[in-house]
Amino acid sequence: MHKTAVPPSTEPDKDHSINDSSDSHSQIPRRDFIKRTSLALAGSAAASSMLLPTRRAVAAGPTEITFASAKFFGKQTIADIAESYNKAQDKVRVMYKELPPPSSSTEVHQQLVQQLARRNGEPDVFTQDIIWIAEFADAKWALPLDEYFNSDAMKDYFPGMVQACTWQGKLTALPWFVDSGMLYYRKDLLADLNARAPETWDELIDAAKQLTSSGKSKLGFLWQAKQAEVLVCDLVSFIGSNGGSILEPDGKTVRIAEEPAVEAVQLMHDLIRKYKVSPEDVLSWDEEPSRRPFTGGDAVFLRNWSYVWKVAQNESESSVANKVGVAPLPHFPGKKSAAALGGYQYGVNAHSKNREAAIDFVRWMSSPETQLQFALQLGLCPTRPSVLADPKVGQEQPFMRQLKDVFVGAIPRPVTPKYPQVTLVLQSQISRALTTGEVKAELAAAKAKIQTIVAA
Repeated sequence: MHKTAVPPSTEPDKDHSINDSSDSHSQIPRRDFIKRTSLALAGSAAASSMLLPTRRAVAAGPTEITFASAKFFGKQTIADIAESYNKAQDKVRVMYKELPPPSSSTEVHQQLVQQLARRNGEPDVFTQDIIWIAEFADAKWALPLDEYFNSDAMKDYFPGMVQACTWQGKLTALPWFVDSGMLYYRKDLLADLNARAPETWDELIDAAKQLTSSGKSKLGFLWQAKQAEVLVCDLVSFIGSNGGSILEPDGKTVRIAEEPAVEAVQLMHDLIRKYKVSPEDVLSWDEEPSRRPFTGGDAVFLRNWSYVWKVAQNESESSVANKVGVAPLPHFPGKKSAAALGGYQYGVNAHSKNREAAIDFVRWMSSPETQLQFALQLGLCPTRPSVLADPKVGQEQPFMRQLKDVFVGAIPRPVTPKYPQVTLVLQSQISRALTTGEVKAELAAAKAKIQTIVAA
């Protein structure tokens, strides 16, 4: 079984109390020094002065905690918002550690695993992809939060997000934002066909063919098939849109080789090879390479995350501003649209030496006021219904309201503490299926490998 190698720590524990190193004059530990100095101030100055030199008292400063997060940006950055917390109070100071962006999900995961596995309390607070919650909780790296956030407090969040942040009956993460895959489309080009946003994959293929063959658009449908986490996200959407699944909720029953999944992966292959509405480039694309041709005006359709909306409407970054619509992803005939549940959530290190300060920080970061700031400044959909209903969100981020049902009803990727191993199998076998066309064989191989992983 594959395990992520964790190198030994090369960084000392950052215990912000005075350490136990010896004083250069007396060779007496500093903790004893502090105790004896206190006695001296109480009335034993003469006796104490024979043992230790006089030291000047130092005023206590704010408690310092570390916060590690994947890189998100918009009008503001995560660092900007963390600094807002620092300025709002003087008891806690947050030191921000930037991790790679979510498009480099594997690297973000590796860095967090390496840090949390040291069990030295750093980072005190971290943001985690929703797919890592079970893994981090099962490893006892994430602090259970139930004693800090009771059931009444959690009623202020979407129930599905609370469920996603819960592992084996314990709340081990606090909701930050929700995301899901969605379909971006060119309103002006579909208007030329007197067509609406496609509801089925057949409708998407037909519209893409008409607009590319007529020369009105260079490219049809852009998505992400790079051998990376985003491929699994797309896979979940395609399979879900045919009523299928990868892994049952019991975490043991593997469905990846059954007919709904086979048909869905065959469609993914055929979009490129048979229908030719998706360029072969999608095989090497993740989010940003697929986004650029669309906002550059070269494509009709794009599957991507919610962040694209702000970019598409920004005239300095997009040549299709005010021409873009957004809709649920298409589905197979007689089935329902499906979107992979995404989003990052907050975690508190179970070994944090500054637990109360960490809790205060995540409470502030997940508050209605801060969630509203994230929605308006970074385009991240809030996990609190009250914030999503705020008039400012409706004005500046209308797509969030439009796709509320998609966000709250999105399908999770396989829920298992073995997810890191499962996703590597899926990425490899699905990539091979799309390249070779041997869909049934590759899915059968994926099933066999995943069954071995989840049974261990």
